[in-house]
Amino acid sequence: MDNFVVSARKYRPVTFDSVVGQSHITTTLKNAISSGQLAQAFLFTGPRGVGKTTCARILAKTINCQNVSADTEPCNECTSCKNFAQNASFNIHELDAASNNSVEDIRNLIDQVRFPPQDGKYKVYIIDEVHMLSQAAFNAFLKTLEEPPAYAIFILATTEKHKILPTILSRCQIFDFNRIQIKDMADHLANIAIKENIGFEPEALELIALKADGGLRDALSMFDLNVTFSNDRVLRYKDVLENLHVLDYDYYLRMTDHLYKGDITEIILILNEIITKGFDLHQFVVGLAEHFRNLLICKNPETVHILELSETIKSKYLEQSKWINTSFLLSALSVSSQMDIHFKSSKNQRLHVEVGLLKLSQIQSVLNLAQLPEAEKKTPDLTVQAPNLTPTVTLPTVSGPKKPIGIAGLKSVKSLHKKEEAVKEEVVATPVYDVKNPFTEGQAIGALSEFFKQRSSPNERLIFESGYDIKDTHIQFKLPNTFLYGLFENLKSDMLEYLKRKLKNGEISADAIVTAEETQAKPRTEQQKFEAMAEKNPVLWELKKSLDLDLIF
Repeated sequence: MDNFVVSARKYRPVTFDSVVGQSHITTTLKNAISSGQLAQAFLFTGPRGVGKTTCARILAKTINCQNVSADTEPCNECTSCKNFAQNASFNIHELDAASNNSVEDIRNLIDQVRFPPQDGKYKVYIIDEVHMLSQAAFNAFLKTLEEPPAYAIFILATTEKHKILPTILSRCQIFDFNRIQIKDMADHLANIAIKENIGFEPEALELIALKADGGLRDALSMFDLNVTFSNDRVLRYKDVLENLHVLDYDYYLRMTDHLYKGDITEIILILNEIITKGFDLHQFVVGLAEHFRNLLICKNPETVHILELSETIKSKYLEQSKWINTSFLLSALSVSSQMDIHFKSSKNQRLHVEVGLLKLSQIQSVLNLAQLPEAEKKTPDLTVQAPNLTPTVTLPTVSGPKKPIGIAGLKSVKSLHKKEEAVKEEVVATPVYDVKNPFTEGQAIGALSEFFKQRSSPNERLIFESGYDIKDTHIQFKLPNTFLYGLFENLKSDMLEYLKRKLKNGEISADAIVTAEETQAKPRTEQQKFEAMAEKNPVLWELKKSLDLDLIF
């Protein structure tokens, strides 16, 4: 039985062109090699599994290759390339800073730098996970990194650039590696599957690429796992979904359909199915919020390309987004975000999620009610109806010719109509705060007290307790500091609205002044404390003199 080699090692790129999804890095490196403008220190940074160490090895192999091709690729045939492939090259040294992070390890490396290469142009030092070096090791490395010999090149690789000293960063050319796109990763997996005679459904490879979250090494590991899981060496979407324990997009699509329709029964049943299959509730909440976000992006054709989804799943999003309105999605995003924020602090997390889903199921009903004309809304009619003062004039019936109504009769009818209009204007049209009802100082104090009792902040209630003057319809508060003054300005409009309605006077006004802007400095030393107490109580001075006390401060 042959020794099995994992795909991440078996199909590791050996040329710049075979690197997946990092063309901006490989093109720059190839141009630097062809033009002879190589820096003496490089820093490769980015997420895990995106090709940092691989590119470092290819760069090291290419600059020592004896027969570099016209497109700046290593020949893989010369002695230097063969030695590199067999891990027997004396010109390329790799150091794992995660386990060799002391000052002594860096000093040993510096001692090796002093000797020129015996075969080839450069000695290349690849330091992986360089952010793991200790502070002292970084300091010992500084001078050599800044002024290395002409034949020495350092390539540093890290996933956490922010942990590296700025003095190190300033001495390196920095290359930021991207997360590999889902399409590029799926295409690479398809090529490997074809070479290995493995059947596959495109959706299965896209799911693996999506689950890998931009890391090709993770994708290759999951690829090997699913090939082993399959008895007939065929990768099917359903098998990959089950094996990777991924919450399928179908759940989110179905859930959104029923949330939009307000079907509470189906919502609870789908949630129960998700829990029964062992999926994490918090993962579901986060995925649901992301689902709403993706639907919102699909509403505009110009932003669809932002979605990192397969074409099959993207088409389902586009279809659902056509009939779900934007207002629902915005409200759903707000509710689901609150579900996420308060999930961990909830004592009953399942109930917390169920309540959140019930809120989501009522969003569209509320939106539909808000869009109805005022006449169709089923709300109680609380308006005050004016009394019907339309006069009824009964003319006496007499035999013979009818007498016309005189001028006096017409005037009386007009006066009745005027009275009716006056009553309507008084009852309906005139707001309460336009009235100039007189009030006493006691009534004003009572209304102020009621208002501040309703405030939830203790600091706001201090405004009322700090003191005030009432003169006619104007109230002036006397505040001890600018902090309370700022609180007063924030609640001033609410307070005036309350007072105008409570006291039925629209001319009420209010302002505030700060009476103690600068407070006297507090005594700090023992002598200052004694003097402060003696100033308030002069008996202390008399006591000191009578007892002939010599106070030590």
